[in-house]
Amino acid sequence: MAKVTFLGHAAVLLEGAETTLVIDPFLTGNPVAATGPEAIKPDLIVLTHAHGDHWGDTLTLAGKGATVVSTYEIAVYAEKHGAQAFAMNIGGSYSFPGGRLKFYPAWHSSSFPDGTYGGMPMGVVIELDGKKIYHAGDTALFSDMRIIGQEGLDLALLPIGDTFTMGPNDALAALELLRPKQVIPIHYNTFPVIEQDGAAFAEQAGALGVRGHALKPGGAVEI
Repeated sequence: MAKVTFLGHAAVLLEGAETTLVIDPFLTGNPVAATGPEAIKPDLIVLTHAHGDHWGDTLTLAGKGATVVSTYEIAVYAEKHGAQAFAMNIGGSYSFPGGRLKFYPAWHSSSFPDGTYGGMPMGVVIELDGKKIYHAGDTALFSDMRIIGQEGLDLALLPIGDTFTMGPNDALAALELLRPKQVIPIHYNTFPVIEQDGAAFAEQAGALGVRGHALKPGGAVEI
């Protein structure tokens, strides 16, 4: 069994029996964050891309001993700033105690706040304690999500904010391709420009046979 905690925006904490991972840890400066970086101590920091609202507190958490796992470009950047990192790219996989992760494409862009190129944006499927969790990162809808769905997903974490990513309607179309058992909407209601109704999305997901959880920051589910 794995515990999934929505920390706000696209930040998610995954806790397994042997390994704790945080994805896109934008906590400091996040107006809806459930906690600050001082409250978590992950083993791995998984980054889908380099934008500031995903890179976030990476270096602070890496300073506690966590390893950054991401694109070659992000890993090199992290190492130049004193972090331990493992460089990867789309299609590659990485094994860790209790699980494995694999990166898939995302349709978006990726650069650090200082303008440094961050490599290709990505989504990631994380297998943790026998459960498969897909974090889509920031992405548009794309037809190859059907291939990602062939992993046999227990949970999908999908952006619904629109403007910079899929909106709710495209995220519902993504569910048709991915066919996860459960879904948690992310990347919405952090700022006015991405305001959406997460509860309505979760209800509509239910009509497609997917159990939806519109979690408030700090909310968690076990799968």
